[in-house]
Amino acid sequence: MSTPKFSISPYHEQGLATAPAVILLHGFPYDIHTYAEVAPILAAQGCRVIVPCLRGYGETRFRDAATLRSGEQAALGADVIALIDALGIKQAIFAGHNWGGRAATVAAALWPDRCAGLVTVNSYLIQDLSRAMVPSVPEAEEAMWYEYYFQLERGRAGLAANRRRIARMLWEEWSPDWDFDDATFDRSAAALDNPDFVDVVIHSYRHRFGNVDGDPRYAELEKRLAAMPAITVPAVTLDGDSDGAVAAGDGSASAAKFTARRIHRVVKGAGHNVPQEAPEAFAAAVMELVRM
Repeated sequence: MSTPKFSISPYHEQGLATAPAVILLHGFPYDIHTYAEVAPILAAQGCRVIVPCLRGYGETRFRDAATLRSGEQAALGADVIALIDALGIKQAIFAGHNWGGRAATVAAALWPDRCAGLVTVNSYLIQDLSRAMVPSVPEAEEAMWYEYYFQLERGRAGLAANRRRIARMLWEEWSPDWDFDDATFDRSAAALDNPDFVDVVIHSYRHRFGNVDGDPRYAELEKRLAAMPAITVPAVTLDGDSDGAVAAGDGSASAAKFTARRIHRVVKGAGHNVPQEAPEAFAAAVMELVRM
């Protein structure tokens, strides 16, 4: 099935500028085309839809060569707020999966006055860095092989040399029932050619294990995130029942982290990339918050 191709830009926008704003945030190793089908559904229902490239993807560039190519969670969340500030948006719904879900969760937790509602895949995504060395069950550890690989310089070199092959492996492992074609993958993989991609990705995975320092400009935000703040805005959380990275649950494990109205659903037939595998379900979750 042919799906729309977004124009080459640091962000894609659809809908009226005066409409309720929705920020759709992609993950690793995906790109803005995660929302190629979600965005027009939301725009047709009266939303202003903004789909930015995360730092290190697509046409994004750092203004200063000396800036740390940080991929830490505070940086991703702060980028969301910097974007809506630049666009003159006072409040928006933040929605995302994977890294984008983490960015949305961080922004919602630290700037609740700017967030009209939150949609995430895999629920509460703020990382508890104090527990980074606590192992999970072996099956979960096996699924995170790439995180450990990226701790090594061999892993950095491997990502630089094989970014598309690694990305495709992860797409297939995380969404075993998603029958995407070469054109769909290639359309997104072009965003991984960004010159900062490898540095941002490696920093992100090493920072979450405490193996590199964060950017000092985000130190205060990281301190606030260490308290694992609650989500105080309305939220819809989704899990794919065929997710090969994070097992689907009933939402109870993270229930205490949501202090406002929270709805949790399991999306049948979807893997880790719920917005692209089940765009109607993801768009419906966003619209629940728009209409709330």
